Amino acid sequence: MLIAEDLLLLLTDDVSGRLAAPGAQVDLALAGANLVELALMNRVDVSREGDEGRRGRVVVRDQSPTGDDVLDSALEIAAAHRGRKPSAVLGPLSRNLRAALYERLAERGVLRVEERRLLGLFATRRWPAQDTAHEAQVRQLIVEALAGRAAPDARSAAVIALVHALRCESKVVDARACGLSPRQLRQRAGEIARGDWASEAVRKAIDEMIAAIVAATTAASAASTAAG
Repeated sequence: MLIAEDLLLLLTDDVSGRLAAPGAQVDLALAGANLVELALMNRVDVSREGDEGRRGRVVVRDQSPTGDDVLDSALEIAAAHRGRKPSAVLGPLSRNLRAALYERLAERGVLRVEERRLLGLFATRRWPAQDTAHEAQVRQLIVEALAGRAAPDARSAAVIALVHALRCESKVVDARACGLSPRQLRQRAGEIARGDWASEAVRKAIDEMIAAIVAATTAASAASTAAG
């Protein structure tokens, strides 16, 4: 499973198949999840001293295939937008990504698709759970880390950082299961997001990417509020 798939499972209600956060914000976080995963694989980075061009821009260190179609597509998009800020790459990376991930998860039997029509006219899709075993395992690792009972591995820490960026901690895990209040849960998630769960070089790139997700999702939320 990709980090983006783990994130999408956690943000999709098992019964209703609906998202726990606005779709536009989730799409940006999923795009960022692919960037984070590529950074952990040392494929994508953010330019720093010694690199050509301006600092803090997307660079591709290794464009060889990853063996995963979704990540390979993300790598191609990152390469096509190299030299731009991470925030400018999230939009292109997010196009059709959520639908592609849902389809993959349904093909694996993790989710199932339910098609409905609103007012008999507009087709909609929901993605309730079919097999919750993997999601339960991911959530348990996150609970253990947030409760301080175990140190998170890089993947779990990345998921926590992305959930933190979306401000969805309480929608993903029950604070009581971690022995925390909702406020303490968010504080603990922030500590993990800022922790040393990646190498120093990779950490700098991930910090830039997470910051871009926070800025982009905040802007998307503001735009949605203004439109409403």
